[in-house]
Amino acid sequence: MATEVGTAAGAQAESVGMPQLDVTTFPNQIFWLLVTLVVIYLILSRVALPRIGAVLAERAGMITNDLTAAEELKQKAVAAEKAYTDALTRARTEAAKIVAEAKVAIQKDLNAAIVKADAEIAAKSADSERRIGEIQAGAAEAVAAVARDTAGELGAAMGGSADAVAVAAALSARLKG
Repeated sequence: MATEVGTAAGAQAESVGMPQLDVTTFPNQIFWLLVTLVVIYLILSRVALPRIGAVLAERAGMITNDLTAAEELKQKAVAAEKAYTDALTRARTEAAKIVAEAKVAIQKDLNAAIVKADAEIAAKSADSERRIGEIQAGAAEAVAAVARDTAGELGAAMGGSADAVAVAAALSARLKG
C-alpha cells in the first residue's frame, strides 16, 4: 500500500506540472511577492538609500572643499610668484646700484692711485734727471781730466813740456764745441 500511495502522489504531481505555474497557487504567490517587495522597499528607503545619499553628499562636499582649497592655493601661488618676481626685480635693481657704486669707488681709488703713481714717477724722473746731470757733469770732468793728462803725456812724449794753462785753454775750447 505504501508503494501505491507514493505512486499515486507521483502521478498526481506529474499531471499538475510545475507548482509555480499552478493557477490555484497564484494568489498566495502574489501575496508573498507583494510582501517581499514592500520589505525590500522599506529596507532600501529607510536604511540603504539614506546611507548612499550621505556618502554621495559627503563626497560632493569633499570635492567642493578640495576645489575651493585648490583655487585658494592657486591664488596663493600666483601671489607668491608675483612677490618672487617683484623681489627679483628689486634685487636686480639693487645689484645694479651696488655695481655702479662699486665702479665709482674703484674709479676714485684708481684715480687716486694714478695721481700718486704720477707723482712718484715725476719725483723719480726728477731724481733720475738730477742724477743723470750729475753723472754727465762728472763724466765731463773725468773726460777733461783724462784729456789734460793725455795732452800732458803726449806733450812729454813728443819731447816738449806741456804748458798746463795752454792745455786747459785748448781743452776748454774743444769741450765747449
